[in-house]
Amino acid sequence: MWIYEKKLQYPVRVSKCDVRMARYLMEQYGGADGELAAALRYMNQRYSIPDKVIGVLNDISTEEFAHLEMIATMIYKLTKDASVQELEAAGLGPNYAQRDHALFYQNSAGVPWTASYIQAKGDPIADLYEDIAAEEKARATYQWLIDMTDDVDLQDSLKFLREREIIHAIRFKESVQILMEEKDKKRIF
Repeated sequence: MWIYEKKLQYPVRVSKCDVRMARYLMEQYGGADGELAAALRYMNQRYSIPDKVIGVLNDISTEEFAHLEMIATMIYKLTKDASVQELEAAGLGPNYAQRDHALFYQNSAGVPWTASYIQAKGDPIADLYEDIAAEEKARATYQWLIDMTDDVDLQDSLKFLREREIIHAIRFKESVQILMEEKDKKRIF
């Protein structure tokens, strides 16, 4: 299905160990508006979307998995040299007690990911508007994460992800337009 090249979509660099920031990034790893929820939402919606726009959902879903990999890499790099005391101080003590440094799909507050985050109505227009909103929420979260760190290397990767969310929203808006035009065409039988 995929050809895997061991390379991230965009380089991930961090300048320092920052467990606090790693915790905040977990929002995009396993939160309601994070990359996993988006990837699975779009992958699921493509089964009830018209063929004219199915490629958009497929492509963006696949890219969201690449973003998930980038977020996981950021979290790993920000925590790999952290002591148990640093993890505890940042609120990641329970995660360490259960998983050591392993990642778990949860948000920044430690709430586990749930399938209820995946929205699908079955109405292509409603689903695409949901997707536009999801991308805008992710864009906003990336901006807030950028504002929360002084690590310019980390900011660079986060800015890339923020910009991709903008592009995704544009692609979904174009898809809405395509479907609206198709819906409004006069059909003569």
